[in-house]
Amino acid sequence: MFDKLKTLERRYDELADLLCRPETSANQELFRKYGKEHSDLSETVAAFREHQKLKEQFEGNREMITGGDAELAALAEEENKSLAPKLAALEEKLKELLVPKDPLDVKNLIMEIRAGTGGDEAGLFAAELFNMYSRFAAQKGLKVETMSVSPNQAGGIKEVIATIEGKGAYGLFKYESGVHRVQRVPKTETQGRIHTSTVTVAILAEAEEKEVHLNPNDLRVDVFRSSGPGGQSVNTTDSAVRITHLPTGMVVSMQDEKSQIKNRAKAMRVLLSRLQDFYRSQEKEKESQARKSQIGSGERSEKIRTYNFPQGRLTDHRINLSLFNLQEIMAGELDELADNLRLSAQGKMLAAAARGDGGESDN
Repeated sequence: MFDKLKTLERRYDELADLLCRPETSANQELFRKYGKEHSDLSETVAAFREHQKLKEQFEGNREMITGGDAELAALAEEENKSLAPKLAALEEKLKELLVPKDPLDVKNLIMEIRAGTGGDEAGLFAAELFNMYSRFAAQKGLKVETMSVSPNQAGGIKEVIATIEGKGAYGLFKYESGVHRVQRVPKTETQGRIHTSTVTVAILAEAEEKEVHLNPNDLRVDVFRSSGPGGQSVNTTDSAVRITHLPTGMVVSMQDEKSQIKNRAKAMRVLLSRLQDFYRSQEKEKESQARKSQIGSGERSEKIRTYNFPQGRLTDHRINLSLFNLQEIMAGELDELADNLRLSAQGKMLAAAARGDGGESDN
């Protein structure tokens, strides 16, 4: 680890020198490139230098402890008692900083929540999950915007598609993809029996057009008249848009806006993000058929979590974590859960890096 840190420190100093050169200042693209790399290394290098400084101090004290002067030895030993936990904490921080970063973590995201098995109860829970995520996002200073929502007759939702915008949005939510299972007594249940329902969540890093190769000839765009619940017309013009990506068969429909242009723009945002996720998954499968994600397999079909309301318990099956504050979690208090997922992923990435079989995130 420390050999790698020394290499990063040399590169940091080299970049500082490059940024001072006139030829770099004259080339704005190169200046931005070097500046970003220098900035990305700054926290790691600062922590490494602090560690080296404390380590040198610690080793110097050890020499004094064995040097024969009893008074100095006592002072040095006392100081080392306070230095030891600081060194250990810095080493842990350096390990975390060396974990490969997912470049998508800083991006905005598109969230898709769909009711699964369980009828109206699944739709009600889908709405509750969306509210939970919206509250958590608000706590983190992120902006949630609903793009499309299909309500059910019981007051829940069949499907909702929303964007969450702000720095680090995808990194904060990316481990939420998968099947969420709820166990509870529905309000309509007269005999007090516990029902099990499921909701599927998909978290996609929002893609830009330049990031996804998209041939316009591969798209079929259909327009149709928007309709509301029950099929009644809510618009007298053909403003709804359905875009089909012919090579993959992906279909995205949008009808919430009265403007065909706005519906098309929304549909393209979702399609691009789905395609980026699809191509990224394909690339990873080519890289290694055997290697799985740090947190489960990342498949939408995988049951990742159970919300047991009678017991007030949430269990995340990927990391064998059970929490007994379900009411607070549903109110948006997701920090403990998110921290445990992140730490588990980092631990597995560090172990993978140590084995030399790669350590990047699959999510």
